Amino acid sequence: MTPETVYQVGQDAMIVAIKLTAPVLIPSLIVGLVIAMFQAATQINEMTLTFIPKLIVIGLVLMFAGPWMLQMFLDYFQDLIRDIPSLIG
Repeated sequence: MTPETVYQVGQDAMIVAIKLTAPVLIPSLIVGLVIAMFQAATQINEMTLTFIPKLIVIGLVLMFAGPWMLQMFLDYFQDLIRDIPSLIG
């Protein structure tokens, strides 16, 4: 296995990881920002006020994007397993 192969496999893994985490993190960050602005405007400093909406948004995102995320992970993993002979040899 050459260093270029290791680099390529690592790069592909990082791209898949970013594609899998972005649909969950971006809406969570947006909801957190909106709630933080609301808290700053009203001076309400309650920790559960940010936790519950983020939890709901993450649940909704996983419900709608979960099958796509799972399929993407399975495709990457199957491709990686299929390419083992060419990666080693």
